[in-house]
Amino acid sequence: MKDNILKEKEVKSRNRDNFLIKQRAFVKLYLLSWIEQGRPYGKEMLDDFYKTFQHFNFKPNHSEVYKGLHELLDDGIITRSRIIKEGSKRKELKVYEIANKDEAKRYKKQVKEDLDRSIGLLSKAVRDNYA
Repeated sequence: MKDNILKEKEVKSRNRDNFLIKQRAFVKLYLLSWIEQGRPYGKEMLDDFYKTFQHFNFKPNHSEVYKGLHELLDDGIITRSRIIKEGSKRKELKVYEIANKDEAKRYKKQVKEDLDRSIGLLSKAVRDNYA
């Protein structure tokens, strides 16, 4: 039964009606990568987006980043726990970790296919119209 659910999820998320990769998929890819690299805080990842993509004038809004985290949580790919901030009695921080490495790997592979397709379309448009 679980295999059927995964296949249904895969088909649903692999809809090829979209012209280019969706912003949320792009955001979730980086969220997963940063969590894997040990940057477990949402605010820290939001700051990473601003710094990393400033050159491209890409600044996803706060809600887009947290919606991506919530989708990854809902899909069981990551988990969230609360810890007390060091030196504080009450301030809680939410920390994210990879819960299912196989699902994270599968998701990243899927996004790679969409990125390759998008790169191909954009490269062709540049070659055909600006060469």
